[in-house]
Amino acid sequence: MKKFFLFFIAVLFLGLTVEAQQLTRFAVVDLPRVYTAFMSESRAVRDFEERSAKVQAEIDRMTAEINALKVNQVNAQAQGNAEQALRYEAEVTRRSDILKEYYRTKTIELDSLKKSLTQSGAFLEQVYDEIRYVAESEGYSMVLNLKENNGIVWYNQTIDLTDKIIKNLMDKARR
Repeated sequence: MKKFFLFFIAVLFLGLTVEAQQLTRFAVVDLPRVYTAFMSESRAVRDFEERSAKVQAEIDRMTAEINALKVNQVNAQAQGNAEQALRYEAEVTRRSDILKEYYRTKTIELDSLKKSLTQSGAFLEQVYDEIRYVAESEGYSMVLNLKENNGIVWYNQTIDLTDKIIKNLMDKARR
């Protein structure tokens, strides 16, 4: 009976020490990749892309007009019409300055819009909720952002949750 009791105590003690030594499991997520993949499905991103395309179309139109003026300037010079060539040159300079300013302001505007999209509270909350859900359901104690952590020298692909997060977010977005 005494042997059984000692055996029982030993097994109980062993079980408690194993449970007390729970391993901390880490995972990584490539957040920029999650943002890019998930956001491409959102209405706000489609609106942003339409706006970007309109800006690019306007830049292309303005560039084509400037190039046409340059051709006219070269033709005027070839015909010996220096006065007309100077007018074309002045117009090319004026429109080039307008194009540069347009490009500068629209680039700032689009960059600001893009930044606000990626930092939108609802969007970030949805991404972080999904990361939390996947991490907890798979037993991870900590999830690191792969792109912003310079301390990660190496990791095994099995702990990269990026694809799973993207898939889950896409599935939920389609519902």
